[in-house]
Amino acid sequence: MNIWGLDYAGRPFVLFDAAHVAVLSVVLVLNLLLVAWRGRGGIRGRLVFRYTVAGVLLVNEAAWFAWHYTTGQWNIQTILPLHLCSVMVYVGAAALVSRRQALYEPLYFLGISGAFQALLTPNLGPYGFPHFRFLSSFVSHGLILSAPVYLTVVEGLRPTWASLWRTVVGANVYLGLVGGVNWLIGSNYLYIARKPETATVLDAFGPWPWYIIGMEAMAIACMLLLYAPFAIGDRRARAAVHRL
Repeated sequence: MNIWGLDYAGRPFVLFDAAHVAVLSVVLVLNLLLVAWRGRGGIRGRLVFRYTVAGVLLVNEAAWFAWHYTTGQWNIQTILPLHLCSVMVYVGAAALVSRRQALYEPLYFLGISGAFQALLTPNLGPYGFPHFRFLSSFVSHGLILSAPVYLTVVEGLRPTWASLWRTVVGANVYLGLVGGVNWLIGSNYLYIARKPETATVLDAFGPWPWYIIGMEAMAIACMLLLYAPFAIGDRRARAAVHRL
């Protein structure tokens, strides 16, 4: 079985089949372990973890480029790292290494939102387990999801109300820039020129361009949901202070 080639004779990807559920379970367990780990392992252990995950993200991305090149699919319409999760690979690696708040904020809101959707409804076409595309996609999106979880529960970074809206504004500016790139080169980065060929949550939002509005509303709703635990915690902390 050729697990690297373009023509794959193995079992195609099937949404929520045994292989899909298994990798989703691995991602869930990994994040639960991160929450349980918290600050254990000391400074050196945390440093090793951060640099290891950053390295895996970048090596996996390099392998992704190599796969496109060796299978004759290298072209600017599909290979530029302009999709949300492609950008989050580099943001995630940089955030893990530097622990900078400015990198953490978009990684938390956009990385978790985008990776969660991609994990549930991946755009894999015929490439099921154990093809490289299957493994690479889940490694990338799984670690994009886990990186902000780690930075939050272990390193103590957290989003703010202001950072949520900074992320919304920044994401819309980026959306406009990528839309211009799509118009110039005939690409479909961010899936704003047309929907993915495989079934995704975007199918629930109607035809173009209406699904883009639905996509944005869903993104903002996800960000608000991600911020909700911190908003609730802040409210409880203020209430406790007032009771003193």
